[in-house]
Amino acid sequence: MAYLPIEDYGIVGNMRTCALIGVNGSVDWFCCPRFDSPSVFGAILDEQKGGHFKIAPVLDEPPVQKQVYWPASNVLITRFLGQSGVAEIIDFMPVSTADHPHHHTELIRRVSCVRGVVPFVLECYPAFNYARDSHRTELNEYGAAFVSDELGLQLSTNVLLEQDGNGVLGVFALAEGESVTISIGVMGDTSSDYHPLDEAEGEELFEETVTYWRDWLSQCTYKGRWQEMVERSALVLKLLTYEPTGAIIAAPTCSLPEELGGERNWDYRYTWIRDAAFTLYALLRIGFTNEASRFMHWLESQIDPFDGDFRNIQILYGIDGRRHLEEITLDHLEGYRGSRPVRIGNGAYDQLQLDIYGELMDSVYLFNRYGEPISFDFWTKLRQMTNWVCDNWRVADEGIWETRGGRQHFVYSKLMCWVALDRAVKLADSRSFPSERLRWLEARDEIYEEIQSQGWSEDRQAFVQHYGSDSLDASNLIMPLVFFMSPTDPRMLSTLDAINRSPRQGGLVSDSLVYRYNSDHFSDGLAGQEGTFNMCTFWLVESLTRAGWGDPKRLDQARLMFEKMLGYANHLGLYAEETGPSGEGLGNFPQAFTHLALISSAFNLDRALSGIR
Repeated sequence: MAYLPIEDYGIVGNMRTCALIGVNGSVDWFCCPRFDSPSVFGAILDEQKGGHFKIAPVLDEPPVQKQVYWPASNVLITRFLGQSGVAEIIDFMPVSTADHPHHHTELIRRVSCVRGVVPFVLECYPAFNYARDSHRTELNEYGAAFVSDELGLQLSTNVLLEQDGNGVLGVFALAEGESVTISIGVMGDTSSDYHPLDEAEGEELFEETVTYWRDWLSQCTYKGRWQEMVERSALVLKLLTYEPTGAIIAAPTCSLPEELGGERNWDYRYTWIRDAAFTLYALLRIGFTNEASRFMHWLESQIDPFDGDFRNIQILYGIDGRRHLEEITLDHLEGYRGSRPVRIGNGAYDQLQLDIYGELMDSVYLFNRYGEPISFDFWTKLRQMTNWVCDNWRVADEGIWETRGGRQHFVYSKLMCWVALDRAVKLADSRSFPSERLRWLEARDEIYEEIQSQGWSEDRQAFVQHYGSDSLDASNLIMPLVFFMSPTDPRMLSTLDAINRSPRQGGLVSDSLVYRYNSDHFSDGLAGQEGTFNMCTFWLVESLTRAGWGDPKRLDQARLMFEKMLGYANHLGLYAEETGPSGEGLGNFPQAFTHLALISSAFNLDRALSGIR
């Protein structure tokens, strides 16, 4: 096998885990039974050792490969179109509901012949625990079992299999109109848990799964421009939700590189507090109040009463609330296209990033306003947190980008401390909660004046990355979005213009795509470069949208930039974290933050174009 481009994958899942499936019909990423479990198929991180589960036709000529989602669902169709025959694979994971519980993880692959007579090859080579654990392979009456010390998988099929080392091979042919259903899942307690599905059973599960996603999506209230892309982003966010707790992971993959061959490879299968405000805003804006409520209650459960230590609130957590996320490297894996090291866990969990308090408080403020009123007990925790921010906002930190080059006084971190205090005052006033109102107002205003004096560069005529710096940072595009600055304030417009220049002209924008910062002008403690950051592009769109309230040219520019950015999604409307110099996807895939930013920018741009403020 050879590595596929990152953007050549689709994703299916059941809100407990997911699988990445390439246009070539290969499952190259599958962690079981949870998002953060070790991989059993991980060829995307090592094509030789990682393990894969591929089903593909063997045609006389290389077929044209296409992927689409079944409309309004997370059911994936991979088609192979050739002169000698046409075949397709429908991949999905049944979703557990009260009416139709599925007590074990199961990936279902329905293979069919559309035209001609098509031979297929099935290859299933698990590699348990990131290819660290051995396993035994046993052919049985249901297909084949793969059993390690920690986990057992059953491949259920009527296709005749033969053992090949620690995997199995199967060769079969289908004539026009014929199909076969193949599944793989965690071994159950009885044989009835994993018998081969006949076509009626496969069809029933398919219909149930499509119906589930369609019913869920019908709650979406967004009917504006680019509705299909907004709905696809909503479906991605739901897919990345861990149903038992309501937590939303940043991405379902780990160590996909931000630079091919580089070291910027991280594990994103966790939930970041930073995402909270953006998540709540996006979900509430388009009608998904239940998801917003569950995520908010999950956030509340992570906040313990303060004892004076900022570490009581981490920047990220495991999907079950786990706090210790030790970062280790898997040196036996070569990494995607040689991008080492392969990392699991995330060492940023114990960093100090002051911005999270602003994002958390903003999310609570939004939820209290558009969702449901928060409790007094929750307010008591938030009140303690706000007082802690008053005491600690002057401290240097690692910042939003989780840099590893030492702490700085990042402007974005100070900005979000301002947000924390501002929203705390507004929330206390709106609910008549007891508070240290005068103290909070005094600290809020002090932060505001400090940002204006120390975060502003007269030479650059722009807000900069950190105090004493002249480097630009795309995170400052958030200023008008959190109502720190008027979007038409001369300083904000000047910052917009400075960022919206090419790197050769000192800016951060290349063909409408936005870099987080210029790594040549700022040492982030890591070697190499990275691609443009997709989320930041949508931030620029939204900042231009708001600036366009007073300047139609900027609104036109926002629309053109947004619609150009839509063209950088993959064939299924999915985004990786970054876009590389040749338009390729880089970083973990698909990334929730990018899809959140797409929803927010689409919502506000559509309203602006319709003359609604």
